[in-house]
Amino acid sequence: MSAMSDSVATRQVVVSNPQGMHARPAEMFAKLALKFNSAIEVAREELAVDGKSILNLLTLGAAQGVALTLTARGDDAEDAVAAPVELVESDFAADETISRDRSG
Repeated sequence: MSAMSDSVATRQVVVSNPQGMHARPAEMFAKLALKFNSAIEVAREELAVDGKSILNLLTLGAAQGVALTLTARGDDAEDAVAAPVELVESDFAADETISRDRSG
C-alpha cells in the first residue's frame, strides 16, 4: 500500500503539434517530467510508457491528433500532470524563445 501523501492524478491531452511528439518535443517532455518526484506514465491506447524517458515517449508514435493519457503517482502528482499537459497544449513551445527575447 502506498503512503497517504502519495496521490494519483490523471489528465488527457491531444497532441496538436503538426510534427507530433518527435525527438525534440519528447526531450522537452522528459526533461520537464524529471523535475517532479512523481512517477509519470504516458499512455496511448493500450501502450503505456515512462514519461521521463525520451526513447519510451518516442515509441508511442504520437502524431498530431493522438490522444495521450498522463497519470502521475506521488506527492506532487497534480503538478506532475498539469505541467506536461500545458507543454503539449502549447505545441511544445520552448522557454528558449523567452530567454532570446531578454537578451536584446
